[in-house]
Amino acid sequence: MSAPSWSVGQILEQFKKTLPYGRAWPRDAGTVMESILKCFMPTAERTINDARSLIPNSFPATATYTLLEWQKTLGLPDPCAGTNPTIDQQQRQVAARLGDRGGSSVSYYINFAKTLGYEITITEFSSAKADFMRADDPVCDAFWDYFWRVNAPASTVHYFSADASYADEALATWGDAVLECEIKSRTPAHTNVFFSYG
Repeated sequence: MSAPSWSVGQILEQFKKTLPYGRAWPRDAGTVMESILKCFMPTAERTINDARSLIPNSFPATATYTLLEWQKTLGLPDPCAGTNPTIDQQQRQVAARLGDRGGSSVSYYINFAKTLGYEITITEFSSAKADFMRADDPVCDAFWDYFWRVNAPASTVHYFSADASYADEALATWGDAVLECEIKSRTPAHTNVFFSYG
């Protein structure tokens, strides 16, 4: 349940109901009293709207006013996000970093990428061993024991959304720089990761 949204006119009508009774406190439209009260109503409207934004701004995945504070706390923004990331991309990166508990399993990387907004799979390689190979398995030497591949869509597109995007944001952005940068920074030191798109 969200906080109610009030217009300036609605606030004015509610405020009139709190006035004392008497001829010095007219509640009718067009009076000097109403003209004076109207001057204060835009401030009341801003205060109510700011109060409505407290809960969304308490959570990194929906923060707008406090997004910069969340980013500073987590060492963001960084070059991973490129030069002009959307608000949605910034929120996802904050949420992913804040919720990251670490790990090195396949499921860890898949779930971490999902938090960033990417659907991926992971391919692990191993050297060819006679007892363990099956038909159609690639024949790799021992060098490949330390390699793994992230498989992602040809290109992830982030579309402008009327209810989630903001003025001056592009209608669509492409790219997987955030995915690559964030995964590479979490790659175990003894392994190498590469990316395959499409």
